[in-house]
Amino acid sequence: MFFKKKEETVTSVKVGGMSCEHCASHVKETLLSIKGVKKVDVSLKEATASITSNGPLDEASLKDAIESAGYEYLGLK
Repeated sequence: MFFKKKEETVTSVKVGGMSCEHCASHVKETLLSIKGVKKVDVSLKEATASITSNGPLDEASLKDAIESAGYEYLGLK
């Protein structure tokens, strides 16, 4: 029996308001709490988060998570 592997999706978003590594870590932890998210890489320098998930993510969920953590959601990259 063969199982089809789910396609991974990478979504990049712009995040405003991060000023230090603690901020980046907080954004990463918040995004990792979203169902289906497998990996998050946050770039403080570029003010972005790259999110690897098991499939497409709802943009509203990303926006809500980032804003509830106290940062600005600046849209998809």
